[in-house]
Amino acid sequence: MAFTAQDVKELREMTGVGMMDCKKALTESGGDMDKAVEYLREKGLAAAQKKAGRIAAEGMAYAAVVDNVGVVVEVNAETDFVAKNEKFVEYVKGVAETVAKTNPADLDALMATNYLGTNKTVTEQQQEMVLVIGENINVRRFMRYTDGLNVPYIHAGGKIGVMVNMQVSGIDNTDVVVELGKDIAMQIAAMNPTYLDKADVDESVLAKEKDILMVQIKEDPKNANKPDNIIEKMIVGRIGKFYEDTCLLQQSYVKGDKISVENHIAEVAKSLGGSIKVAAFTRFEKGEGIEKRQDDFAAEIANMIK
Repeated sequence: MAFTAQDVKELREMTGVGMMDCKKALTESGGDMDKAVEYLREKGLAAAQKKAGRIAAEGMAYAAVVDNVGVVVEVNAETDFVAKNEKFVEYVKGVAETVAKTNPADLDALMATNYLGTNKTVTEQQQEMVLVIGENINVRRFMRYTDGLNVPYIHAGGKIGVMVNMQVSGIDNTDVVVELGKDIAMQIAAMNPTYLDKADVDESVLAKEKDILMVQIKEDPKNANKPDNIIEKMIVGRIGKFYEDTCLLQQSYVKGDKISVENHIAEVAKSLGGSIKVAAFTRFEKGEGIEKRQDDFAAEIANMIK
């Protein structure tokens, strides 16, 4: 029985198995879809599909510079234990290298790209890893920087991955700049700024913050008799604190003494006789925003002994 490309696609969607394996299964089964599924199950390949529905909120955030291209990726797995597995770590590094070398437009494009050093796509390589590791694995996101000086930082073995992208001119001693970049990356990991600079805060966000502050100030009995112009000044002062909390360049430099990150960068640049600008940064924390499964162990044990 002959089969078409649409049949291969349908089998892949049914099983989650790679395109080439689906084609082989249909060839071996004479184009019979049910027999092809059975063939894949016998080979252990279709097991990846069962694992695909499981929540993957652990894994690894990874940052690296590959041929001057800065890359940050997050690859999730089901348990923290997997992050220490050498094969998993190699896969994550391979994903980062694939991003650096191929410049995929988005996550879908990345997953359809050939995983470097193989004739398999990233999706197909990932499915193989699911079978080897025994857990659901998922490439969640990536960021790529091609310009400037890129400085990576990985915190706690992959809990957080950070990339700092810097524009540098008139400075020969880049070792000092890289060290500065590492310090800034550590600050980003620790303080988790939302924005690079206060100029990046959207007006709608600022307006909402001012409204919240206005309500907070007016609800405080101590401010009951204060005129509006005083309240306005209080709001301006608290907005300054909002910038310090959420904007990297306005944050207090964690390794300095009452100096902002912005001013510290300026001092280092001045001492080196050139200019340094943090153009952008990315901070990925593994599993952030993913609702983790809450296991009811008591119920699980009760079901086991029934």
